[in-house]
Amino acid sequence: MKRIVFAALIAMAGSTAAAADFKIGFVNTERVFRDAAPAVRAQKKIEQEFAKRDQEMQKMAEQIRKLQESLEKNAVTMPETERRNKEREFSDLNKDFQRKQREFREDLNQRRNEELAAVLERANRTIKTIAEAEKYDIIFQEAVYASPRIDITDKVIKALEDKPAGK
Repeated sequence: MKRIVFAALIAMAGSTAAAADFKIGFVNTERVFRDAAPAVRAQKKIEQEFAKRDQEMQKMAEQIRKLQESLEKNAVTMPETERRNKEREFSDLNKDFQRKQREFREDLNQRRNEELAAVLERANRTIKTIAEAEKYDIIFQEAVYASPRIDITDKVIKALEDKPAGK
């Protein structure tokens, strides 16, 4: 696919008339995900959604830390059965924490991907609208290098801020 696009660009550039009328743009998708209003709102929504679980995870981590400190401090003076029970409790709590932490990360990543997919869909519609209105021949979203002269990322971010969610 990349070779076809490159070949088409070379063919168009070969014709001086076509090259004069050829309009290229570039959009930095990372900046759109970081700076565009819908992306910022999505990130805040996710943070609010996961805040309670995050606090629970922090409390659990603190509980594990305290239990570990207690074990390290008192293991020598504890009766053998009490020490084994505390070690088992620590191990079980740690396993439960690891499982919950993994589930938390998976759920968080899934929600983030869902929200970013919606932002990307809106951004792509916006890019297409700009491309049609301003008669771009091609707009790239990935490039090793793009001249600031063809970068329309700010225009896309502004259009996303001006555009209601359903449009």
